[in-house]
Amino acid sequence: MDDEHGFTLVEVLVAMAIVVITAVGVAELVTIAARASMTSRRLTTSTSLAVQKMEQLEALMWTFADEEPGAGPVADVSTDLSVDPPVAGGAGLATSPAGALDHNTAGYVDYLDANGAWIGTGTTQPSAAVFVRRWSIEPLPAEPDHTLVLQVLVTSAATDRSASLLPDGRRAVLAGDALLATIHTRRRP
Repeated sequence: MDDEHGFTLVEVLVAMAIVVITAVGVAELVTIAARASMTSRRLTTSTSLAVQKMEQLEALMWTFADEEPGAGPVADVSTDLSVDPPVAGGAGLATSPAGALDHNTAGYVDYLDANGAWIGTGTTQPSAAVFVRRWSIEPLPAEPDHTLVLQVLVTSAATDRSASLLPDGRRAVLAGDALLATIHTRRRP
């Protein structure tokens, strides 16, 4: 009887094949997890930037004059929210042009870096832009004098450059985009 201990070459090759197959599977899972984490981070940042702009819009004056009963509406239609910090000389809560969410429309778009810091505005996207933020302001048809529909779209600059328009001229909302909408109604003081 032979009392030799050890592994045969076939056993070693089978064990190595199992280790390699397992390592490849784990590597694929790590790659998928890293991609999902990056996508999640970008969507979280986009959503945070959209909320930030929505808060700026909602902070603009949209009320009634409180001096006398039956006083008319008061609205901020002169703050420029497309620059940081906001300044006078803009559109404020004035109705935005059609397609403000679909195209870079002066006064209704700004550009941000990877950290969400403002880097510019205008119809031409700066090369350093990582995010594009657009907003639209439309009167609610049922209550046009007292209620506005506010929308904010934040997308990555790369996604925006490659986005195509739908047949009706609108830009599709794509994966990774953040689109917020709310109703803003005048309130009596």
